[in-house]
Amino acid sequence: MSEKFVSGFDLQEYLTNGVEGIVTESLRATLKNPKESAFMMKFAAASRAASKKRRKAEDSGEHIPPFLIASITSKCNLHCAGCYSRCNHATTDSEPVSQLTSEEWLKIFDEADELGISFILLAGGEPMLRRDIIEAAGRKQNILFPILTNGTFIDEDYFRLFDKCRNLVPVMSIEGNRDITDTRRGTGIYDRLVSNMEEFVKRKLIFGASVTVTTQNFTEVTSQEFLGGLADKGCKVVIFVEYVPVTAESRELAPNDEQREYLMKEIQRLREEHPEMVYVAFPGDEKSSGGCVAAGRGFFHINSHGGAEPCPFSPYSDVNVRNTSLREAMHSPLFTALRSGDLLLDDHDGGCVLYEKKAQVEALLKDSTVKV
Repeated sequence: MSEKFVSGFDLQEYLTNGVEGIVTESLRATLKNPKESAFMMKFAAASRAASKKRRKAEDSGEHIPPFLIASITSKCNLHCAGCYSRCNHATTDSEPVSQLTSEEWLKIFDEADELGISFILLAGGEPMLRRDIIEAAGRKQNILFPILTNGTFIDEDYFRLFDKCRNLVPVMSIEGNRDITDTRRGTGIYDRLVSNMEEFVKRKLIFGASVTVTTQNFTEVTSQEFLGGLADKGCKVVIFVEYVPVTAESRELAPNDEQREYLMKEIQRLREEHPEMVYVAFPGDEKSSGGCVAAGRGFFHINSHGGAEPCPFSPYSDVNVRNTSLREAMHSPLFTALRSGDLLLDDHDGGCVLYEKKAQVEALLKDSTVKV
């Protein structure tokens, strides 16, 4: 069944317009960089072709999301305060075992390209630890791969790879100023990020910043001083990730409705007044998209072991892509139940309905006919 949650709301059209908006903003942001602008023009054509594939599938009764999140490793060298991935035990210090190989990930990327998926966000753990997978992603020029990284493993070989493969866009995590960033991520991390930024600018390479928005840094990361400072450092993409409480003790860190509404208004203003950067919010304004866009509505998540999950904040899976195709994973019993029911539309506190309603998600998982 085509994914239309509310009367008169065409989700595929909404998502396609969102993708086109990101591409248009990216083209504007790269106008002064000929090499990057040339790539973005080619990607814009590929993105339009992908949108046509998704629309054709939609008209045939099948919904294909434009985004995918791929956590390509469970290993990370940092212990950031309140990390959802460690609290969910998706990231550990032990050496990873039975994770997807680069060949398996390339197969996923190939199928994503065939389906019309335009963006695959590479996450972890720390994704830069899997150079083999990032090199494989670089070969898929029809897909843009933002790489959500802590920035500590970017070296000369990576700079050369980013220069060669412009579809790879490192997005470095930063929490605000030096004190705020180092308090959450570790001493010296802020200075390392600034050093990386300077090197990216010197080499005329595009990079972005990912900001986890909490009640503690809300004022800082929405300030002109901080965002203007990122622009001055050469940043072209800012991804605002609303903090999702992973424990009862961390609930106070999650932005409230008033702060979330302010953030969305600020992002809209920034898009209009400062087109030199691209601004993305996750999960963003669910009201305008007819509800949560996880579980394959707008995106879904594949963990480092191949489990297809609704979202990184909702780590439940009843199917593994090792045993099935990407297309079949999108139609798993759990995903189908989530999309066909009302759970994604439920009222909730904070930015993630699936985390807030995790008991109900677990109940749906138990009813799934396939277990992994």
